[in-house]
Amino acid sequence: MWIQKEFRLKARPRGFHLVTDEVLSAIPELRSIRCGLLNILLKHTSASLTINENADPTVRQDFESFFNKSVPEDEPYYRHDYEGSDDMPAHLKSSILGATLTIPITNGRLNLGTWQGIYLCEYRNHGGSRSLVATIQGEGG
Repeated sequence: MWIQKEFRLKARPRGFHLVTDEVLSAIPELRSIRCGLLNILLKHTSASLTINENADPTVRQDFESFFNKSVPEDEPYYRHDYEGSDDMPAHLKSSILGATLTIPITNGRLNLGTWQGIYLCEYRNHGGSRSLVATIQGEGG
């Protein structure tokens, strides 16, 4: 069985945001899959997706601090700055973590570790809502 849906996440400020529940609410069809895979594509070049700590919010704050130090704004060698000082750094950060996730589905649930959650990594000061495509492949049951 194959299922594909496109949906939007609400706009968020710059930072790392736990969005597992929002993703799951957009794809209730997942509950009918006994064994399968969920692939999620973020259709943007200035944000990314990753899986990490779902309990302590300081982890998300530390991610933001690390990425801002690793990929600073206003570097004199950036040529792509049409949309502001966060423009090129957002593209670089997006490529570092990537725009897709693939997660196993077991008995209608994402088969994540106890402390794992899906992050939307928003690198723009004003990124807006974000479009995702979820593709589910699996056996019902």
